[in-house]
Amino acid sequence: MRRAAPTSEPTGGPTWGWGLLLALAVAIYGLGLGNPYIPTNGDEMVYAHIARLTAAAGHWLPLVSELDHMRNTKPPLLFWQALLAGDWGRHWNLAALRTPSLVYTGLLAALVAATVQRITGSAGRAALAACVYLAFFSTFRYGRPFLTSAPETFWLSLPMFWLLWQRLRRPAGAGSDAAPGWWAHTAFGLAIGLGLAYKSFALVAPVAATLWCARLANEPRLDGRVLWRATLQVAWSATLALARFGLWFVLDPDPQAVWQEFVLAENAGKMASNEGYWQVALRGGDGSMAAQLLAYVQNAGLLAFVVLGLLPVALARWRAGRHGAAPPLPAHARILLVWLAVWLLVFMLPSQRSARYLIPVMPALACVIALGWQRIGRLWFVLCLPLCALMLLVLGRIAWVAHDLGVASAGEWLAAMAAALTGLLLVLAGLWRARWSRACSVAACLAVYACLGLSTAPLNGPAGRYPTDALAALADPANPATQVAQGPKGLRVAVPSNFNGQFERFQFLLPGHRFAPYDSGARASTAPDADDLARLLAQHDAVVWLQASATEANPPCLPSCTLLGTRWELKGRHRSGEITLANLWYPQQWLFRREWLLRG
Repeated sequence: MRRAAPTSEPTGGPTWGWGLLLALAVAIYGLGLGNPYIPTNGDEMVYAHIARLTAAAGHWLPLVSELDHMRNTKPPLLFWQALLAGDWGRHWNLAALRTPSLVYTGLLAALVAATVQRITGSAGRAALAACVYLAFFSTFRYGRPFLTSAPETFWLSLPMFWLLWQRLRRPAGAGSDAAPGWWAHTAFGLAIGLGLAYKSFALVAPVAATLWCARLANEPRLDGRVLWRATLQVAWSATLALARFGLWFVLDPDPQAVWQEFVLAENAGKMASNEGYWQVALRGGDGSMAAQLLAYVQNAGLLAFVVLGLLPVALARWRAGRHGAAPPLPAHARILLVWLAVWLLVFMLPSQRSARYLIPVMPALACVIALGWQRIGRLWFVLCLPLCALMLLVLGRIAWVAHDLGVASAGEWLAAMAAALTGLLLVLAGLWRARWSRACSVAACLAVYACLGLSTAPLNGPAGRYPTDALAALADPANPATQVAQGPKGLRVAVPSNFNGQFERFQFLLPGHRFAPYDSGARASTAPDADDLARLLAQHDAVVWLQASATEANPPCLPSCTLLGTRWELKGRHRSGEITLANLWYPQQWLFRREWLLRG
């Protein structure tokens, strides 16, 4: 295989330094994998609910759910992954459900590193690229939870990575006969089919369009034969992928429900708009085409300015190429740019637009940033540092308050403060020394993630769980709490829920019982009061009740009710006006609250 000559451009740090940072990034991603308070998608508990009930039913299909209109909202491969990871309910915990997502994310980081290694011949640049990919907030948020983008990103990216590697092996000037053949496109179709089986058949459109455009962009000469061959081969890959996805209809005992709930409601419904297609597309704000143009910037999170810094680099390269002052773009650059551009254009067409739809292209963006590392102006990296500093100050303050409230132990508090101080030192170093700015921006971003994980870690320990005696007092002898997969046979417990399926989180706190959700007031003008609590206690065997304000010392039903146990909770959704500039520095007023387990 022909390898590129090692690049002479520095990466802003020694190779061992980037390798060490990559090892720390992997450790940060594994930190608190079972913590319910890691950044996640709000629907994670919906799909955990479907997976748990399907496991309890003891069959692969059909999927099972107690939620109205939420059963066939994702293809079965996502749930089958959970069935295997949770051993059909025998090891039903968040860490087990999320581990496959973390593995996929690690594989993606390895693909990014291997690709940049092949292009540049530099191990340091390869580790840098992996660090950049893991520093994207979209990767951190959606690369670990159970409901995630990591599996489909991996499978849908494989054909493009293979195309990149195959093009790097081809000698300069190789003709179309060196293009990937039918066997390669058969493998592409199988890989794309697995990606579709995790998310949606609709993703075949951007994948096929990208593969087709990338094929043509790297042909030394375009003619009718080349165009026809590429079209047929990509069509074969797409057909094979759709056929693999279509096995769902063959295997599911109720294919009509799959058609109604998934194809028509979940997918076709996103192409419709009550306000008018062009009105939404052009009005500005969320959901508009203009907002979608910033999708890559939004997905990058704290590295948003670095993504913006690619624009002047691209503009300068275009001007130089137009005047003949720069050689043609190399093959790998054309593939990466086509990958980014086609996905962006395709996902500007549906009436429902979201930056999340472009997460499968973030590995390509990480490669582009790593390859243009020194050409991106230092200013763009410097602009990222104050954002990191602000987040570190807020997270450090949260860790401090958690210790004051008795939520965090001294060791947990010291660990979180050490991460915050380390991140702030990295920010200062990047501002002080120009040659450190680029590396410090990525390192400070990862320090923010470390501080976030450490500041919420106490809620994954005794402070965030009900004591053993509370669980024993609530246990039903006929339904051992460890037998999660045997179905809801325990006591009927009223639990707060302010979003779709959020009651499912209590399966990890109070396993083995039946949960009746009630509105906790996050989306209402007023929170439930003492009368609501009395009604819930009369109608259920037990009630989980949330502290209404920081000044409320005890549940309002005492002494007529029994307090079985208490734990600390982080408030995830807030009513308008709850967080202001006046109380931002006092998270004990809007973030931390007690949760009481009560019996009438």
